[in-house]
Amino acid sequence: MKPIQVGLIGLGTVGAGVFHVLSRNQEEIRRRAGRGIELVAVNRRNLDQARAIVGDKAEVVANARDIIANPAIDIVIELVGGTTLAKELVLEAIAAGKHVVTANKALLAVHGTEIFAAAHAKGVMVGFEAAVAGGIPIIKALREGLTGNRIEWIAGIINGTTNFILSEMRDKGLDFATVLKEAQRLGYAEADPTFDIEGVDAAHKLTIMSAIAFGVPVQFAKAHIEGITQLQATDIRYAEQLGYRIKLLGITRRRDSGIELRVHPTLVPAKRLIANVEGAMNAVVVQGDAVGTTLYYGKGAGAEPTASAVVADLVDITRLHTADPDHRVPHLAFQPDALADTPILPLSEVQTSFYLRLRVADEPGVLSSITTILAEHNLSIDAVLQRESNEGEKQTDLIILTHDTLEGRMRAALAQMQALPTVLGPIVSIRKEELA
Repeated sequence: MKPIQVGLIGLGTVGAGVFHVLSRNQEEIRRRAGRGIELVAVNRRNLDQARAIVGDKAEVVANARDIIANPAIDIVIELVGGTTLAKELVLEAIAAGKHVVTANKALLAVHGTEIFAAAHAKGVMVGFEAAVAGGIPIIKALREGLTGNRIEWIAGIINGTTNFILSEMRDKGLDFATVLKEAQRLGYAEADPTFDIEGVDAAHKLTIMSAIAFGVPVQFAKAHIEGITQLQATDIRYAEQLGYRIKLLGITRRRDSGIELRVHPTLVPAKRLIANVEGAMNAVVVQGDAVGTTLYYGKGAGAEPTASAVVADLVDITRLHTADPDHRVPHLAFQPDALADTPILPLSEVQTSFYLRLRVADEPGVLSSITTILAEHNLSIDAVLQRESNEGEKQTDLIILTHDTLEGRMRAALAQMQALPTVLGPIVSIRKEELA
């Protein structure tokens, strides 16, 4: 059977990885797909750099739209990134009747509903395994492997940069700014790391997983997003002493009233496997009603791990290329006309427990006034600890762990506690998840 023809838009780091994986594993891929997969054209503005990568094994073009216009090409791989040009190219490729594979999580988190609808109407497929957690096949697991389950919740370390920074802060006791500079020097963080350290990248990926898990449209604008820039080494140290580790988690959970969709630093019990994921690695925990808890672990970025996911999508599309479009796996796991309008819950209605650290005056009655406020707001205390402060003998750090409560209730209590004259600095609050 004639090989399926593929065009690649964006021959950068990941694009080069795709070329090398396809070339190296060509025979293995053909045996699995049932026919060859041939990369026939690549796009990069710098033609000399492109030719240095692919040699004479593929046509090199400077204009991305030449890939889309090529009638011989069946699948277009989009690896240019961003949400403007990438959206135009993807929609144009779909309109031309070509299948699309993309690693662009921002594009799908923001415009996925429109893109998937266009692909469904045209009878073509959009593969996006590489958009979430790099080489970890979490999209396939959610869409196919766990399709017999009612997914209850997902919690994931889905940004390697932030996980590397938090691991270094914990291991070496360094502050955030120092570790960020080291991460940039080592290549784990970009020169402008904002999307990573502010949690935006993780929120893009979580939005996609949430849509697949719960059968809802992608709704990135409704995600609650916090990064790690305000985390202090003091709290990482205290968390460790209490048997917890702080991770930047993306969490989406089904509730009776709606769906939680949030990214933020989180205390996780050190005994949980996900709490022991270190460095730039990724991990996703999925809780299903039938299967229970499953964990997916691996490299979340890099040329060849991401290329692994891109090639997996190419193989899937090749297998199903001639299949009836109505019998393919839906993009978001659920049939397009069966997507639910379940609301994304506002932060005030999110339910979780908390770690609180208060710098307070070391004098009688302080703890009593604080616990009184918590009781007035129906907040249940799990543990209270006192630690000597480095700021002097007349101050102390008071650490409180709470049971689950509504976020809105906690915010009201925090405002009242912050106003106490015996509270000497801003109260630190970090959400806590047992993930049991």
